[in-house]
Amino acid sequence: MKKPNSRIRHCRLQYAPILSLLMASIALDLQASERDPNSELETVTVTASRHQQTIGRLAASLSIVDNEDLQQVLHTHINESLARIPGVWVGRGNGQESLPAIRSPSLTGSGSCGAFYIAEDGVPVRPVGFCNVNQLFDTNSEQAERIDVLKGPGNALHGSGALHGVINVITTTPLETGENTLSLEGGPHNYSRIKISHNNAYDSGAYRLNFNTTNDGGYKDDSGFDQQKLSLRHEYKSTDLTISSLLHLSNLNQETAGYVVGFEAYDDKDRKKENPNPEAYRDSQSARLQTRIEKQLGNNSSFIVTPYIRHSDMEFLMHFLPGTPVEQNGQDSIGIQTSYIRPVSEKLTLTNGFDAEYTDAYLKQDQQGGFSSFPSGKQYDYEVTAKVAAAFVDGSYDLSSDTIITAGTRFEHISYDYDNHMRSGDTAEDGRICVNGFTGALGCRYSRPEDRSDSFNNWSVSADIVHQLSSQTTAIVRVSHGFRPPQATELYRLQAGQLTADLDAEEIDSFELGLRGSVGDTKYQLTGYYMDKSNVIFQDSSRLNTDSGETQHYGVEFEIYRSFGDTLDLTINGTFARHTYQSDVTTPVSGGTAIIATKDNDVDTAPRHMGSVQLGWQLASDTRAELEWVSMGKYYTDIDNLHSYDGHDLFNLRLRHQFSRKISAGLRVTNLADTDYAERADYSSFSGDRYFIGEPRSLYADLRMSF
Repeated sequence: MKKPNSRIRHCRLQYAPILSLLMASIALDLQASERDPNSELETVTVTASRHQQTIGRLAASLSIVDNEDLQQVLHTHINESLARIPGVWVGRGNGQESLPAIRSPSLTGSGSCGAFYIAEDGVPVRPVGFCNVNQLFDTNSEQAERIDVLKGPGNALHGSGALHGVINVITTTPLETGENTLSLEGGPHNYSRIKISHNNAYDSGAYRLNFNTTNDGGYKDDSGFDQQKLSLRHEYKSTDLTISSLLHLSNLNQETAGYVVGFEAYDDKDRKKENPNPEAYRDSQSARLQTRIEKQLGNNSSFIVTPYIRHSDMEFLMHFLPGTPVEQNGQDSIGIQTSYIRPVSEKLTLTNGFDAEYTDAYLKQDQQGGFSSFPSGKQYDYEVTAKVAAAFVDGSYDLSSDTIITAGTRFEHISYDYDNHMRSGDTAEDGRICVNGFTGALGCRYSRPEDRSDSFNNWSVSADIVHQLSSQTTAIVRVSHGFRPPQATELYRLQAGQLTADLDAEEIDSFELGLRGSVGDTKYQLTGYYMDKSNVIFQDSSRLNTDSGETQHYGVEFEIYRSFGDTLDLTINGTFARHTYQSDVTTPVSGGTAIIATKDNDVDTAPRHMGSVQLGWQLASDTRAELEWVSMGKYYTDIDNLHSYDGHDLFNLRLRHQFSRKISAGLRVTNLADTDYAERADYSSFSGDRYFIGEPRSLYADLRMSF
């Protein structure tokens, strides 16, 4: 048995008192209750508009992973659940790391994060300008009520970050009666997870406390993680006032396994558990407190205000960079969202409001040993404060009983104040000039600008039509424009002597057509889209941050559900798409020679097709099985389209049995066919083909008890 890492072992002991306290609280309140199976309401969402709307009125391409699916999948990583959404791919790194893609390639490097609006109950988990590609692990998706995914640019209520789409994790609503549950899970390489949920109610409100703690010993050598998440949601309701508050706390201590290098290394049985970076780690903590206050006013109007505060802190070894430096970063932010919804007439409803946010953030980077142009000691040490102010208006007009027109616009201003705590320029910490051991060039790899301020003003617009062709068929037309301001790291974390990054906001123009409806026992949704993105930020062959890139994205997405009586049901979702460069792009290679990616080349890590199929079988009234097929198409791993990954097909089997009203159990087998595959493939000009290798066939079991 693998000996637990000291970092993880310490974390386990640290959270033991919390677990004991939560167990004790459940023991004090053993009010058993069951959900009423007849209390299902028409699905509503707040993801697209902040106030409740039925999905039938929305033009946005919104897909939902509901609670039934989440309970069936019981994902150990969120990519297992989001595989059920067409056009979405969350590439799994190691542990809880991820690279999301929504109608996009898997974005990496400069210009990568910040293209997706990641939220929990509508509030982004990270402040504007300070994204992290792994920020999905800051949500309690493991105990969510559902996950909403809006594909394509967001609308006037989203603003920065909703360039390619929105992922909104909806926390579990407190019940009006008491409920307590305990779930125990076990799996390979010492995997274990405990979930605890405590619900209580009183005359005018209710609260729910969700807590989970996970330990994974790691399939790879010297890997694994410990993670804890706590969500406390409180609901208060009166005749005309609703207050919903959420406290979220999370902690991750991870021993990270890096890329395995070598052509098709994932197909080598002797290398599957290889970890080239046993020293790598990631420690991350986050805390958020938000309160949504909705006041019903006269004339069917309402006012919604959501103040929030956030804190995050992270330290990790950058095993993917020469010299393996350590990065520390953190953000403290406070903000507010507002919406005023009022019916102007029987046909026209307007929503307008303003959002504001203030952030104080820092970043440090250092490494122990120096070589060539990589200096030892501190390489970056700076602080950035950011202010965001936005105003928006959105209108919905019922042109007829069959047609709804919606249009909106948003203006957003963001300003950065950057304070460098080190010497400016591309010297070492003590002022020493670095000398490149290969070329003899002077100057250290990392550059630090002088103190400065930057600001950006951006507009987003959207307009759409929802037309009811028949009682069972709806057509949708949508045009939208989104933006993403430069992130602080792209402006101030520079290289190769660059002291000013003259960047503008990335912008995207989108057009989509959709058709959704039902035919007998079959429900479907079909969407075609076309998007042009400009001012794409990337790092050129001289390692300078620039915004001269252009890309094009177009494709077709489909969702089909069919039931076959009370026994079988079939769900099919998929996408066929192309993501191409629309301008020449360069990339650094060993010795300084540049490779040119010509116009119309595929963007790297952009599969042309992907999807999944779920076949459900109700074996008995209390037993359900599901066979899932997840298909990933071929994609290029370099911008010149000279190297590629062939894709893969995975099968997963899940079985759940309800022993009684209070006890259920489940088994699930991932990678049923024991396929050799890569979770993510990449090509580096320095090391060649490299992979995050997928895990072999694995068996997980769980037991859920209600009290």
